[in-house]
Amino acid sequence: MASEKRLEVVTCTAPVNIAVIKYWGKRDEELILPINSSLSVTLHQDQLKTTTTAAINRDFTEDRIWLNGREEDVGQPRLQACLREIRRLARKRRSDGHEDPLPLSLSYKVHVASVNNFPTGAGLASSAAGYACLAYALAQVYGVESDLSEVARRGSGSACRSLYGGFVEWQMGERADGKDSIARQVAPESHWPELRVLVLVVSTERKPTGSTVGMQTSVETSALLRFRAEALVPARMAEMTRCIRERDFQAFGQLTMKDSNQFHATCMDTFPPISYLSDTSRRVIHLVHLFNAHHGQTKVAYTFDAGANAVIFTLDDTVAEFAAAVRHSFPPESNGDKFLKGLPVEPVPLSDELKAALGMDPTPGGIKYIIATQVGPGPQVLDDPGAHLLGPDGLPKAAA
Repeated sequence: MASEKRLEVVTCTAPVNIAVIKYWGKRDEELILPINSSLSVTLHQDQLKTTTTAAINRDFTEDRIWLNGREEDVGQPRLQACLREIRRLARKRRSDGHEDPLPLSLSYKVHVASVNNFPTGAGLASSAAGYACLAYALAQVYGVESDLSEVARRGSGSACRSLYGGFVEWQMGERADGKDSIARQVAPESHWPELRVLVLVVSTERKPTGSTVGMQTSVETSALLRFRAEALVPARMAEMTRCIRERDFQAFGQLTMKDSNQFHATCMDTFPPISYLSDTSRRVIHLVHLFNAHHGQTKVAYTFDAGANAVIFTLDDTVAEFAAAVRHSFPPESNGDKFLKGLPVEPVPLSDELKAALGMDPTPGGIKYIIATQVGPGPQVLDDPGAHLLGPDGLPKAAA
């Protein structure tokens, strides 16, 4: 940790996660406790990440936060809950007799700066990465070593799943105080090296109905949501865990698609109904089923969170062909060379048989671009002082 003018500063990165068994609905709005368990895949930070710098200093007069270069209201309840929780854990550690190696006072105010390398609020799980990163950075700067599930969860429920790499389950827990509502790793990122992820970015706009309000309405009005949480999810969690452990892509893909469809069905069953999928989203769903039918097996699978962007799972031997099928069905309007971002994907020609099987009228520009990525690790601390987003004065560095 660099110390410049008694400034204690740490910079971390945290990943986006994509749920394959969906979380939708809270049983406790304040503690952010879910009505069902969920399971997610952590995406690689080389392609999608949040970077957060936290600094504490005796001279800071108030807590302050900057997101993507803009100062935000530090008083928003979820941010305050995170700060309260981390300071409580830090105090607890002190009183447990751990001699803190750093003579920091817990009364010091914190400055936080955070940037995403992907669009915020467009259904790419930016709040999950953001709050996981915040919890991790604050824990470093305040010397907290305990499980951070609760800190991250108080910011955004799914954020607790971004505290680990690989495949992660968020156990709903039973207790009213939420102490057993925690994330744990089901398998590490090295477990299934052939698995690949394509993020099909349909829209970089913020979504019309935010997740918080959406799920609140669903809990109040959707009988289907209750039934899903109580009768279906427990078995689905067990089955998804098996698919991952056994690297059974066929079953993994089918269950991923079914659970995504069911989540969006509960949105439709909400009153008034919520629709996160766009026409392009529905065309992607159709494309995936045509592609799989052509091959006579489940070679690709889609999942959609609360937004129109598709996340596609496939194996490394199918990425190139499916990317070509997407380009064929959604020809890029202008950015042909920038259409594919992230991991390199070899351009391959589509067979005439597959073209005929897809048989869809192309939708030019329907997909803005594709991010090719893979399963990745959990949060990291950056050792390079040049990576800090805050300067020695504790204010955001001027953009270079």
